[in-house]
Amino acid sequence: MSRWSWGNGGNAIKSDRSGPHRRRLMMLMWIILSLCLMVDGQMKIPPETVQQWAVSFGKELTALSARYSGAKLLQKKFKDIEGVVKIEEVNGEELVKKFAEEMEGMLGRKMKSVKRLAEAAEDADLHHEYNETLEFDYFNSLLINSVDEDGNPIPLGGEFPLEENEHFNKLPVNTQHSNIQVPTNVYNRDPDILNGVYMSEALNDIFVDNFQKDATLTWQYFGSATGFFRLYPGIQWTPDENGVVTFDCRNRNWYIQAATSPKDVIIVVDVSGSMKGLRMTIAKHTINTILDTLGENDFVNIIAYSDYVQYVEPCFKGILVQADLDNREHFKLLVENLHVKGEGKVKNAMKESFKVLNEAAALGQGSLCNQAIMLITDGAMEDFQDVFEEFNWPERRVRVFTYLIGREMTFAENVKWIACNNKGYYTHVSTLADVQENVMEYLHVLSRPMVINHDHDIIWTEAYMDSVLFNTQAQSLLMMTSVAMPVFSKKEETLSHGILLGVVGTDVALRELMRLAPRYKLGIQGYAFLITNNGYILSHPELRPLYKEGKKLKPKPNYNSVDLSEVEWEDTEEKLRTAMVRGETGTLSLDVRASVDKGRRVMFLKNDYFYTVINETPFSLGIVLSRGYGEYIFTGNVSVEEGLHDLLTPDLFIANEWTYCETDIDPGHRKLTQLQAVIKYLTGKEPDLDCDAQLLQQTLFDAVVTAPMEAYWTALMLNTSGMDDGIETAFLGTRSGLLRFQRYSGIEKRVGKSFLTSTDKENIFTLDHFPVWYRRAAENPAGQFLYYMPRQDTRDMFRDNEGDYSATLSAEEVEHQAEEGAGRIMISTTAVTVTVGKKTAIAGAIGVQMTQEIIASKFWAIAAQPNDTDCTNVEGVCPLRCDRFDLECYVIDNNGFVLVSKQLNDVGRFFGETDGSVMTTLIRMGMFKRVSLFDYQAMCKMGSHSVSRARPLFSPFYALASTFKWFLSNFLLFLLEFNFCGLWHTEHLADAKPSYSRSYSHKKKVEVLQPCDTEYPSFVYEPSVKETNSIIKCGRCQKMFVVQQIPESNLLMLVVQGDCDCSRQHPPITLGAKEVKYNASVKCDRMRSQKIRRRPESCHAYHPQENANDCGGAYFISVSGSLLFISLSIVALVS
Repeated sequence: MSRWSWGNGGNAIKSDRSGPHRRRLMMLMWIILSLCLMVDGQMKIPPETVQQWAVSFGKELTALSARYSGAKLLQKKFKDIEGVVKIEEVNGEELVKKFAEEMEGMLGRKMKSVKRLAEAAEDADLHHEYNETLEFDYFNSLLINSVDEDGNPIPLGGEFPLEENEHFNKLPVNTQHSNIQVPTNVYNRDPDILNGVYMSEALNDIFVDNFQKDATLTWQYFGSATGFFRLYPGIQWTPDENGVVTFDCRNRNWYIQAATSPKDVIIVVDVSGSMKGLRMTIAKHTINTILDTLGENDFVNIIAYSDYVQYVEPCFKGILVQADLDNREHFKLLVENLHVKGEGKVKNAMKESFKVLNEAAALGQGSLCNQAIMLITDGAMEDFQDVFEEFNWPERRVRVFTYLIGREMTFAENVKWIACNNKGYYTHVSTLADVQENVMEYLHVLSRPMVINHDHDIIWTEAYMDSVLFNTQAQSLLMMTSVAMPVFSKKEETLSHGILLGVVGTDVALRELMRLAPRYKLGIQGYAFLITNNGYILSHPELRPLYKEGKKLKPKPNYNSVDLSEVEWEDTEEKLRTAMVRGETGTLSLDVRASVDKGRRVMFLKNDYFYTVINETPFSLGIVLSRGYGEYIFTGNVSVEEGLHDLLTPDLFIANEWTYCETDIDPGHRKLTQLQAVIKYLTGKEPDLDCDAQLLQQTLFDAVVTAPMEAYWTALMLNTSGMDDGIETAFLGTRSGLLRFQRYSGIEKRVGKSFLTSTDKENIFTLDHFPVWYRRAAENPAGQFLYYMPRQDTRDMFRDNEGDYSATLSAEEVEHQAEEGAGRIMISTTAVTVTVGKKTAIAGAIGVQMTQEIIASKFWAIAAQPNDTDCTNVEGVCPLRCDRFDLECYVIDNNGFVLVSKQLNDVGRFFGETDGSVMTTLIRMGMFKRVSLFDYQAMCKMGSHSVSRARPLFSPFYALASTFKWFLSNFLLFLLEFNFCGLWHTEHLADAKPSYSRSYSHKKKVEVLQPCDTEYPSFVYEPSVKETNSIIKCGRCQKMFVVQQIPESNLLMLVVQGDCDCSRQHPPITLGAKEVKYNASVKCDRMRSQKIRRRPESCHAYHPQENANDCGGAYFISVSGSLLFISLSIVALVS
């Protein structure tokens, strides 16, 4: 055969050499043909081989888990006692009624304590003669235990003993005395303060007596209308970072709700050109302060006017919206963006306001109680008497309160006339420092009918975190509600004035209330929850009130206005919410998707809801029993001696957050753990302890039945030669909250160092939930192990900006959240059951915690055929080995998370992120099902924002001018906010630093988080689909994979061709949450929607004896002429 080649000149030259060339040519053709065949399916992975691997690996896993957990022994022990136990069906209707009665009793005791305080305060005032020159030293909580330079106690400081108290969150307190807190902007020796403090000294004995009668009481207090706050037990008050005490009891929700009835408020603000500069700043601060005085039983809207009328939120045009925290914060953001222009024409704004209020009353909307218009302006020139004649006279059903802004007094008489002729109140607000006191005046006016009639309505607040009250981590993260009652002057000479003396109240920690619905009675997936008359969550295990800002946990902006429908979101028709809000008693069943393991996994449950109202409160209680998990409960009986013997073993623990014995009643018991208390009670050392007999009986029974596990585990541990490396902890838990575990390796060798420690909230019994391994064990049949890998940190993977679900973390636990948690550990767990007749109850769960490496090593040993394998009848790659460079092998769980992979970075990740092409195919084949979950408590990143819109600095001169302007404007604010009257009484300053308005402090660019709704996916394996392999076409190559279920487990084995990259055709599948975006129309409809709510029963809007002539007057601050001149000059400069 001739051959052509190319010469140096580029010409073809014929060659006769043909033999070697032919062979090379044939070799090249064979390679090309092979490549072409490879495109059609280069590699064939034998499914039979992968199936053999899966069977062998499954047997190894089961043997490993069964041996080190001792599950078969424990199941046998429970099988042996089936003849002596009783299994009863849980009656949800009876249970919820019993819980509600106990809660009613507990809350009733709090109400009695508050009533005693109110009576004592009114009697003390009745017998107190006001003394303008009274001199009286009291314990000021900010100044106690302080001395001057000479070592002498400072005025109002005195020696005030403090001692740490377990009952009060380990804060140093004085349980023998109360003390007084006074805001920095209130003079602490003012005659009104001194007379009020002196009069309220009578409450000290009542505080102590109440606490002795009900040892579960926490903070008791009296908030005075003059501004001071008497608190029991006494504490050392901590100022903020500026050295200022901004806490004012009069703008706390418990004070405002007790002092007034529900109200509809329309705020009308002047945004004409004359309101520019400082006036607009004061007006905005006034609006925000009014908003802060509103609660979830109130309704509100804001109208701005100049040449025309505009709603601050156009979506709220013509309606009133509930003044919950969410809406109030929304209004505040909008108010910040108000700008001045045009001429102020208030007449049309007033007409619009009256129309809205009248329409709401006619349609049965809003509060159906008090109605008020708040007019904020620097002057009113129009004659609008005809407006009042048309809409408000002669009944004067709508009160009008007026706030004259700025120092100009030209229109004072006009503005005052408006208030005085509409049963309102007029105030003159000339500086930012005036705002708080002047806004509070309207509350006193609204309270007059109630005060004159002496209607002592008891109110309960929504859930809240009082992070302002006590500047400590423990208290700030404690959810609570408050019960409060108004205190009136009973003096005859002031009756028509309706003088409100203040409000008394006490707090109730919601965790303590929820202890009355014990977890052991509700089952593995069961829980209890409370809602308010407005449908807002008071307590729920899925309420997540915190988010992370840097390293700090903070309450979310809407943490206490989370609706039941946003947590129980499967109740799409809101049947459950409607019935509970209406105070009904009943039951409802729902199919729900519940997330576990910090949102990574989904469970499908059939939940039965039982609900009823808690009498004498605005609250409703609901409990949930999950079918298959909580419908049956078994009880056994053993002698105290036998049970106590097995209870005293070192491997046994009980749920310390549960209440086996009440340790909070007797101060001597408060430092006892629950296990210590139980032992002291059973041994007769503390026979007076109040203990749960049913829970103790079941705990003793479980201790006896599970006792042999200690010997079993110990024998394994002592046989060191037979121990597998990487087996770290064996554990078991029972429905009674009993926990046993055995550490097979020392702390220095353990990977899972935090597993089953007190900081590992997910894996121990808490007030809110059973351990994750206990809940997940119930997913599989008893005896079949379930395997999973916990997250390596303790944050929620879909809520990384949030704190733990629990709102009661200690400082140590919060710090633990930032650390790496479980490490690369695996958990293997299975359920243990008891069967009597046809009834089966889950008695507990048992398992073993091991390292990921031990599982991986056993897998790699199995997934490698030896070189001498008989490949005669094998079609495909043989011998098949996972250590081949062109193969990828995985073990994944039933939710698609990788447990074993060659790439260690893949371990613990969702498989769809590792190989989107294979995961997409598995979903298409039906082997995995995508499930959508929703989070209506999410926090979304809104990008970087800057509060101030600063112009670029074009020149050094402009930079200098800007700096000078900034200095002068802040200096002006200092001058205007500082309380100059106090300079005559310097002792009350207490080293306080000047506090500036937050709006004017220097702001850096920050990444803003805002409440939002999100959707996120979860994936679940569908075992009924038996297809085992598939080929994925990816452009120039094809990828084959084989999938096999690992028997007797929740795991799958995947062997994937590794030399075909399909990432361009099939991007990764991620589990990240996506914000649910609403278009403007839908968003507006959602904001305007009014959910069903139950109004408070009482309303006090009118009394014929009310003295409406007491309608306010001008308020002046005397300052020097030079200071006024400087201030006005700077106003001109910065404007």
